[in-house]
This record gives sequence, structure tokens and C-alpha cells, in this order.
Amino acid sequence: MQHVFIIGAKGIGNYGGYETFLKKLIETDRNNPKIKYHVACKYNGQGAMDETKLPSAKIIDDHHFTYYNADCFKINISEKLGPAQAIYYDMAAFKECIRQIKEQNIEHPIVYVLACRIGPFVGKYVKQLHQLGGKIFVNPDGHEWMRAKWSKPVRKYWKISETGMVKYADLLVCDSVNIEKYIQKTYAKYQPKTTFIAYGADIITSQLTADSEKVRQWYLKKRIKENGYFLIVGRFVPENNYATMISEFMKSSVNKNLVIITNVEHNKFYDELKNKTHFENDSRIKFVGTVYDSELLKYIRENAFGYLHGHSVGGTNPSLLEALSSTKLNLLYDVGFNKEVGENAALYWNKDTGVLGKLLNSVEKLSKEKINKLGVKAKQRIRNNYSWAYIAEQYNKVFLK
Repeated sequence: MQHVFIIGAKGIGNYGGYETFLKKLIETDRNNPKIKYHVACKYNGQGAMDETKLPSAKIIDDHHFTYYNADCFKINISEKLGPAQAIYYDMAAFKECIRQIKEQNIEHPIVYVLACRIGPFVGKYVKQLHQLGGKIFVNPDGHEWMRAKWSKPVRKYWKISETGMVKYADLLVCDSVNIEKYIQKTYAKYQPKTTFIAYGADIITSQLTADSEKVRQWYLKKRIKENGYFLIVGRFVPENNYATMISEFMKSSVNKNLVIITNVEHNKFYDELKNKTHFENDSRIKFVGTVYDSELLKYIRENAFGYLHGHSVGGTNPSLLEALSSTKLNLLYDVGFNKEVGENAALYWNKDTGVLGKLLNSVEKLSKEKINKLGVKAKQRIRNNYSWAYIAEQYNKVFLK
């Protein structure tokens, strides 16, 4: 049996990319007798794991539970560490993996690290792991060092950390072809061994209907009608191109709303954008907060006239996959990460003045037939290349090689 230890996610669940990935991977792979998963989870702090929300979880004690064929252990962290919490969490989790490998006398283990947070410190843990006959796999995620939310010193740390993780990894599992190309080109001197396995998505329609009480309450409260809005879902950060999407929408003449599902509380960027664009004066633009009900969110996606995706940093983005699996008309920022996913199932725009505004005006006039054709192509992209069954199969090949 191959033992795979996974660290770097807050836990197993539906509240983040890595957390959703773990939940889907374990559920899809639950009857696999060849692989045993061991998953590190946060015991406390922001995003701490709450296993009581997992119906199939079996709680062993305060720090330990199982979920199908995964043995899950919780890591205690000091909340006084602030932003350094994530770094400490990964290091503590790696240390615990090594302890368990020794204690259980596990042969040829794999430690799969999600994201590149501990590059400057990972060398000693990798050395111990190799001495135990194990290997380290790394998912480099996206370009964390490019995100505008970080200060220059923090960005510098992320870049140094990425370098360290690439240097020590036995294998880098990239969730985007473009990320894999970047790793191979940027770190050619380390001759990195890489493979591509995308993120996954489901093509299951919402169980809610137009008559469902929670649906009618939400649409009534937000003063929105089905098929009467363009939709954006994602973190409210500069690299997701909200400035372009909002300003171009304001310039357009579309007779629909722009519904933005995101959390903007205490967000400096929100205030900056508000002062710059005065979007509050355009009644079509509606910030509607967050929607944590996955069925309701799926219904909202399915009944949007179109979806706007502005992400410019990262690999295969979960919200883009969810949009392609739910929304017929998808308008994506023209960058390699998005284009490799959407291909000819979406339409594209760039940041040049007037480009997105013109596209918005033109798609509002598209026939139902053309929109439906794009929707069919979008679902086909997900079905053929991004289903969770297919992703789990790809991981099986890598873990059992």
C-alpha cells in the first residue's frame, strides 16, 4: 500500500481550493485499496478544520478523525504568529508526518506539499524524509509572489520560498500547463521533474428550482432577476482585474446588472476602487456579499446571463471551472491560464480601453442558439478534462508509479 501524507490545506471541506480538492480526491478514491491518505488539518486559528460538518467523518479524539480512507490529524498553532501562521503550520505538519512515518515504520511514503510556503526551511525535512525512503511532491500553486496584496518584502519571501520548494521537490505537480512551463523555464538549473494534473469540477445541476424558498428570498432581497445579470465570483483583489471589469461595465450600455459575489468588508482595495470609479452611482452594479450555500451559488451561476472572469495570477482556477460547468456564456480575461481551460468554449477580453465594454454590448445581442452552443462546449471541456473522477485517476498514476 502507498501511504500519501498531504499538508498545506486547512483541512477537508468546501471553503477553499485545496480544501475542496482534498475532499473530492478522498471521496472519489475512497474504495482504493492501494492508497492510504494522511491529511494534516488546522486545529485552531482562521479556517480551522471542523470535522463535525463532514457527515462521513469518524471522530477519534480532539486531534484525530478519519474520513473514508484518510487518516486526519490536527495541528495546533499559535494565533500570536499572525501572517507567519501558515509557514509554521506547514513546518509543524511536515514534522508530524515524519514522526508518524517513523512510528508506523511506513516504507516509501510520499509527502505531498500544497503550495510553496516553507522553501527556506524545507531542506532538513526533505533530508529526513529521504533517509526514511520517502519522496516529497509539491504543488506550486500559482504565482503567489505576484499577488498585489503582499508587501514587497513578503513577495520577495514567496519568491525565495518557491525557489527552495522547486529545488528540493522530487516531483512538482502543476495544476496548469502554463505553470509547468514557467517552472521548467525559470528553474531549468535544477532540472525539475514536473507533471500536469489539473484541478477538478462537477457537472451536476443545482437541486434548487425557481420556486425554492431560499432562491426567491435571495433574488428578492438583492433585487435581481434570473438571466438578468452578469456574474463575478472571487476574491476582491487587484490581480483579479475588478478595476477593468467594473469600469468597462459602467461604460457599456447593457440592460443587465453586474452581480459581484465577494467579501469586501474592511477591504482597502474596495475603497480605492470606489473613489476611482464611483461605481456606487451605477445602479446596475451590485455587491451582494458572499454565498456559502453551494446549492444556491450553483443556481445563481446557472441563471446568470453571463460570467466574467478576471483572474490573472495562478493556475487552474476553481471558480473558472465552476463557471464553465454551470454558466453558458463565459467572458474570460485573455491570459494563458484561462485560455488553456476555456479554449473555444468561452470569449476573451483584455485590459485595453473599450475592449470589454464592446464585448459586453455585443454578447447581449447574441442569439439563444449561439449562447447554448457555447454552454454545451463549456460543459464538454469540464467533462472531458476536469471531472473529479479523471483528476483522481491522474493522481493515482502519479502516486502509484
